[in-house]
Amino acid sequence: MVRLPLTPAEVERGERLGAVLRRARGTRSMLQTALDAGVSPETLRKIESGRVATPAFPTIAAIADVLGLSLDTLWSEVNQPERLVS
Repeated sequence: MVRLPLTPAEVERGERLGAVLRRARGTRSMLQTALDAGVSPETLRKIESGRVATPAFPTIAAIADVLGLSLDTLWSEVNQPERLVS
């Protein structure tokens, strides 16, 4: 199966997703957050850095749950282009 290249909008949305998750994680350990969510630390690192712009829904749902983020809040923040946070 050939994966189509991501559009610039998808890349930007992935960067916003990563920024929101990084901000929500705060000073928590990336390792412990990933383990609590049932994902590898490498996966979490890639999502937070924007390298995985379109992660699987169950992965994001698990991370959001661990961070205490509702999916509604997460979706709202990720879909606001002017809110790109480092």
